[in-house]
Amino acid sequence: MVVLNKITTKTGDDGTSGLATGERRRKNDLRFEAIGSIDETNATIGVARLHAGSVLDPFLAAIQNDLFDLGADLSTPDTAKTRALRVTEAQVARLEQETGALNAMLSPLTSFILPGGSPGAAHLHQARTVARRAERTMVALAGQESLSPLALQYINRLSDFLFVAARTANDAGRADRLWVPGANRGGPP
Repeated sequence: MVVLNKITTKTGDDGTSGLATGERRRKNDLRFEAIGSIDETNATIGVARLHAGSVLDPFLAAIQNDLFDLGADLSTPDTAKTRALRVTEAQVARLEQETGALNAMLSPLTSFILPGGSPGAAHLHQARTVARRAERTMVALAGQESLSPLALQYINRLSDFLFVAARTANDAGRADRLWVPGANRGGPP
C-alpha cells in the first residue's frame, strides 16, 4: 500500500529523484524520462476518458491502472535485489485480446487514418502518439540498462489498442478520416 502523507518533501531540490530502490539519480536521467513519459501517457488517457464514451471507459480505466504498474516496473531497475512490481504476461495478453475484440468490430482499413474525427477519437489518437513517444524512450533506456521485456511489450501493445480504440470512438470506424495520398499536390486551380 502506498501512503503519501507529505507531497512536498524537498528531496528533489538538488535536481535528483529517487528510484524504488532508494537510489538517487538526476531528474533528466533516461529512466526518469521513461517514467515521466508513462505518466504523461496516463494523463492523456485520463483526458481521453472524458470523451471516449462508456464502451471504452472500462478498458481505459484498466490501462490507467496498468500504467502505474508499468511506472513501478520502470522505477525498479532489473538489477535491484528487492522484489519489484512488474508488468505481467497476463496484462500484455489482456491488452492484446481487448485490441483484437474491438478491432473485430471494425471494417478493414483502405488507407491510413488522419487523427481526429470525434473528440474522443482525437484524444485517443493523441494518447497513442504519447504512448509511442514513451515506447521510444523505453527502447532508448533498454539500450543502456536492462529492462523488462514485458514492459516493452505492454507499451507496444498499448499504442495498438489506442489506435483501435480511436477508430471505435469514431462510430466504429465509420467517421474515420482517411489519408488521400497526394491529395493536395496539384497546383492552384
